[in-house]
Amino acid sequence: MELPQAGMTALLADDLAAAQAATGVELGPLFIGDRAKWLWNYRLKQLEVEPEAAAWIARIVVAEPEDVVVGYTGFHGPPDADGMVEVGYTVDPAYQRRGYATAMLGALLERAEREPAVRVVRASISPDNVASLATVAKFGFAQVGDQWDDEDGLELLFELPIK
Repeated sequence: MELPQAGMTALLADDLAAAQAATGVELGPLFIGDRAKWLWNYRLKQLEVEPEAAAWIARIVVAEPEDVVVGYTGFHGPPDADGMVEVGYTVDPAYQRRGYATAMLGALLERAEREPAVRVVRASISPDNVASLATVAKFGFAQVGDQWDDEDGLELLFELPIK
C-alpha cells in the first residue's frame, strides 16, 4: 500500500497515530527511526519537484494473512530516460529471515515488468549486507560496478534487465 505524503509528514513529527490514520495500518518504530526519518524527509522533498513519483517511491508492506506491517519498500523514483529504476526495501528486524525481503523484491520486479518504460532494475547494496546480496542473487541480478554514497558509504551496484 502506498505511504501517502500525509503519512510521511506525520512520521517525521513522530506522530504514529496520525500516520496510522493516514495509512489505515498500525506502524511501528521502524517507521520513525533516524534512517526512516531521513528517507521520509528525502521523499517529501522529491515529491515537491516530482509529484508524479508518488506512485513509485514509498510503500508499506503488509504480510497476509497475518495483516501485520513488516517493512517498507519502493523505487527511488519513476523510470529514468534510460528506462532504469532502482529498488529499495527494508524489513523490520522483528520479521527478518522469514522471506519478506525476497517477497518485497519479487513484488517490485513484477511492478517493473508491468511498466513499459522500465528496461532495467538496479539495486545498490552495502558489501556488508549479506542478506540483501543473497536476495538479489536469487533473482539473477549481476554486479555492474560500485559507487560511494554520502549517506551509506560504499555500495555495490547490481542490475537486472527486464525487457
